Amino acid sequence: MLSLFTGSGVGPTIFYLAVSVFVGLLLGRFKIAKVSLGITWVLFVGIALSACGITLNGEMLHIIKEFGLILFVVAVGLQVGPGFFRSFKKGGLAMNIMALVNVALGVLITVILAKVAHQDLADMAGVYTGAITNTPGLSAAQQAVNDMGIEGAADRLAAGYAVTYPLAVVGMIMTCILLRPLCRIDLKNEPATETTMESRSEKQASPTSQRHKVNLIPIFVIIALGIIVGSIPIPVGMKAPIKLGLAGGPLVVAIIGSWLGIKKGWFTTEFTDSNGIWMLREVGIALFLAGVGLGAGGKFVETVQVHYMWVVYGIIITIVPPIFVATFGRLVLKMNYYTLMGFIGGSHTDPPTLAFANTVAPESCKLPNMGYATVYPLTMFLRIFTAQLLVLLAV
Repeated sequence: MLSLFTGSGVGPTIFYLAVSVFVGLLLGRFKIAKVSLGITWVLFVGIALSACGITLNGEMLHIIKEFGLILFVVAVGLQVGPGFFRSFKKGGLAMNIMALVNVALGVLITVILAKVAHQDLADMAGVYTGAITNTPGLSAAQQAVNDMGIEGAADRLAAGYAVTYPLAVVGMIMTCILLRPLCRIDLKNEPATETTMESRSEKQASPTSQRHKVNLIPIFVIIALGIIVGSIPIPVGMKAPIKLGLAGGPLVVAIIGSWLGIKKGWFTTEFTDSNGIWMLREVGIALFLAGVGLGAGGKFVETVQVHYMWVVYGIIITIVPPIFVATFGRLVLKMNYYTLMGFIGGSHTDPPTLAFANTVAPESCKLPNMGYATVYPLTMFLRIFTAQLLVLLAV
């Protein structure tokens, strides 16, 4: 019986994964000042268990973590794919250009901080992925350092991610709040509807209440093709090529596949936006976060003690770019505040920010969901690429 709780076999690994997930989800129900870290608690529970001395099979955790991430991005791709290309019309194009600038500023600030503070840029890639709350970016950066044989770098990336992630979630919500006095926004006079955005985008950001049977065949076809696409090297004139990786490849295939599938009538929106796809998404991200926490938590306390400035760097990377870009969007482009809150969440691929935006907006307002879904896919690609780029610049 004791072997169930100790050792590095299958039983202990699955047991502690399950504990991390269900305890984390329970903690995620609690809110402080209408702010909840939600499923992010799964990461912290895993870190706590690992910090207590629990040692599990590293290879097994790696497989579970990566497969969970693949399930997550495939589900996201299926949800946003049907409306992705349509989102570039009208306001969507301007928002995606803003998202591009937001990503570029984040990368630039990361490089500047690394040089000024004499930090290893590969380690700062972990800080960067945590500060933008982008788990596929972390996975891509870890895959890059593993491919190049940089010993111990994957663990440091995970530690940097875990240290900066919590305040990044809070920081983006604070950005939404700070935008009000900066731009003199009066919520009482803010329109709750906007005709310049495609209403279909909203559907991609909220689950349907209907129940539909999920056909698993296209999901695993997408996964198989996505792995192939993600393994194709893309030369960038550096020491190593960039790859879409285990996260980016399935995401690309899922977006194109769902868009083409709806257009050709292979399947319907009831499939791409069903409760089954949402369940797949939540299970996937929960497994990934639990795997990251259980794998990196042993060095978490030591990392905070030695690299406490990483937290400060993370806050800067989190807040400065969206404040600048969103202020421009409001004052120059005259964008709706509720749409901008969704944009801030989508440009950092952060669901808790979207959840907060929906608590601020009127009950019937769809603008936060529309802003989030419009920039989410492009932002996800850019975050995966830039995380790898930071690693390649470091070698």
